[in-house]
Amino acid sequence: MAAYHSCALVALSTTLLFLLCASSFSLASAKGGFSVDLIHRDSPKSPFYNPSLTPSQRLANALGRSINRINHFSPAASSLSQHGPNQVEANLIMNRGEYLMEASIGTPPFPIKAIADTGSDLIWTQCKPCPSCYQQTDPLFDPERSSTYKTLPCTSNQCVSLNGTCSSSNCRYSVSYGDGSHSRGEYAQETLTLGSTTGRNVALPKTLIGCGHDNNGTFDEKSSGVVGLGGGNESLITQLGASIDGKFSHCLVSIQSQAKTTSKLNFGTNAVVSGSQVVSTPIVQGLYPETFYFLTVEAVSVGDTKLAFPPSTFANGEGNIIIDSGTTLTFFPSDFYTNLEAEVDKAIGRERVDVPNVPLSLCYKSSESEAEFKAPTLTVHFKGADVKLDAAHTFVRAREEAVCFAFAPTRSISIYGNLSQMDFLVGYDKNKQTVSFKPTDCTK
Repeated sequence: MAAYHSCALVALSTTLLFLLCASSFSLASAKGGFSVDLIHRDSPKSPFYNPSLTPSQRLANALGRSINRINHFSPAASSLSQHGPNQVEANLIMNRGEYLMEASIGTPPFPIKAIADTGSDLIWTQCKPCPSCYQQTDPLFDPERSSTYKTLPCTSNQCVSLNGTCSSSNCRYSVSYGDGSHSRGEYAQETLTLGSTTGRNVALPKTLIGCGHDNNGTFDEKSSGVVGLGGGNESLITQLGASIDGKFSHCLVSIQSQAKTTSKLNFGTNAVVSGSQVVSTPIVQGLYPETFYFLTVEAVSVGDTKLAFPPSTFANGEGNIIIDSGTTLTFFPSDFYTNLEAEVDKAIGRERVDVPNVPLSLCYKSSESEAEFKAPTLTVHFKGADVKLDAAHTFVRAREEAVCFAFAPTRSISIYGNLSQMDFLVGYDKNKQTVSFKPTDCTK
């Protein structure tokens, strides 16, 4: 089979980037184990990379995207209501908050670039014909050129379970994001091929995708869709299902690291998080939308000072935060954040500085030559799991001469972002309905 070396991008401007490329296709079964590259959007390997920007400018852009990311989750804040052992490992290349993942769609494989989004479910790309699409740099996927593309009939049980609508006997979808972006088109079954670091790429036939013919909003021209990794029925995780035993995990290399090592996304038996330092917390059930992974934070400690975290107004006070690797910062309720910032500032006891064009309020003068910025340990007390964060997780270098607290206030839903997850092996087990944390050097 011919090798493909170009890439196309499926992207939503504020989430993980999922680089879907086809290269030297030697196919293996999904049960054989494989690894996939994930490239952060500010990495030199990313199509979004701008070599003219300084590290602090890239960070400022990432922080801005993180603030905008809150809009992606806004519906959750207003609509919450009661309600086989495969081995897969994907390489992740750090890009200050968002990551690309290697794959392709169709037969023969058509390379695309996609946002891998833990905050959405559907896998979709822009498709020909596209009468109402945003401008895209790379070619559009043409389903007529794929021998494995099959539209989902309106009469199918799957269409009914997905709440699809009917048009010309085809099952159609419509997905909207909190920032007003949308994608509309037809459901189809298609072969999704994920790249493996072993060189044996894995074909996943009859994967449910959306073929988008009406896509507009805050999408980048270098992108062409989204790959959903959420908890809903349409997501890649749910579709892999029993083949990965409901397990996936990631280990994100620290933003402070100078290593060229990639981060990892693991599935199946490779995703098991075990050992003496592992702590686990329940994923809260019965909250809508099921896309999001809701956890419960009971308190946050600054050193020995413990601050009670406001409970959710749903699910008996549980499910008060979403864990999301597509958001850079961690967002806490505004009133709670004010108290937290005051405690952190009191513990540090240094003179604060204002850093222009950085959306963070607690900053200190600290030169790059300073051996180590000293900050108190923050302990996030999840239900049943205490996660300790040192200065590398809680402060970021916003300028050559300044560092800032990597948390922010929100009046929307709280989010546990990826800076707080770096150098942890974070494992999701959908069968046990838990998220586990283990301190890990993710460069190794």
